[in-house]
Amino acid sequence: MPAVLSALVILLVGMTTHAAPPAPAAQFQPFKIDNYSAVALKDGNLEEPVDGKSFIVGQPNEAVRAVLKAGGAPADHIEISIQPLLVHADDRVLLFDTGAGTFFGDIAGKLPESMKAAGEKPASVTDIFISHAHGDHIGGLVTSTGALAFPNATIHIPAPEWKWLSGLSADEAKNYGIQQVSALVSAMRPKVVAFEPGADLLPGVVKAVELKGHTPGHSGYLIGSGADSVLVFGDAMHSYVLSVRKPSWHVAFDGDQQLGASTRVALVKSSVASGQRLYAEHFPFPGIGKIVKDKDGATWQPEPMH
Repeated sequence: MPAVLSALVILLVGMTTHAAPPAPAAQFQPFKIDNYSAVALKDGNLEEPVDGKSFIVGQPNEAVRAVLKAGGAPADHIEISIQPLLVHADDRVLLFDTGAGTFFGDIAGKLPESMKAAGEKPASVTDIFISHAHGDHIGGLVTSTGALAFPNATIHIPAPEWKWLSGLSADEAKNYGIQQVSALVSAMRPKVVAFEPGADLLPGVVKAVELKGHTPGHSGYLIGSGADSVLVFGDAMHSYVLSVRKPSWHVAFDGDQQLGASTRVALVKSSVASGQRLYAEHFPFPGIGKIVKDKDGATWQPEPMH
């Protein structure tokens, strides 16, 4: 089995065996991006053990625990939230990733409930932007019956990622947390608009940002412009402590672990230098904040919510 598949087998097993209790039935947090209204939407919670294979690889468990403790996080596991982002931009309703749907059982898949609580309707979503094709990011595209959960939305996905997803066998797909991949791809196909990495998708509103290493076409998205813009970085980073303080450490989830680490290092460095607002789909809810310099190099600074 290729290394990338082996890493994701570990991921899926970890999600099943070491899952946190179910997320609240509904949880959402509104905020602003430029003049756009945005809302973080809770989908679920995951936990990964500190065991040298399920998340951070190539580092002693004691070193990992020490970094977690220094960052104010539990030292015996890595906490991973799941939160897609919804943005109202003029006459469009944009959704960035879709959570896990039914792919991970009852530990996630709370996006429909969170949307309802926030007063958002699936039928109103006009555009979906997929960072990459892992189950906790694309599972929510379809309902439990296999129908499109957002029937009126165009699905924007990087061309290399769409090609990769479309070519997965059923057994391969399960290694990435994807159930019934053939049916999923068939449901998506009429709505998919595949784009080249780095494309300007909605000029002035959404631009793709290539973030290599996690999957074949992994992409972030820059929403808006100027100081109030927000970069949604997908799975370039998972842990608000480890990914920020030790970006060069290798992550089991990355298909190319060295390239993934290089991307993280560059992302942390550029974010500290620019003060770019960031949306983290796996950092503690609601996942909006910045990476700032501190005595340990860099740290995650959540944005105050009112």
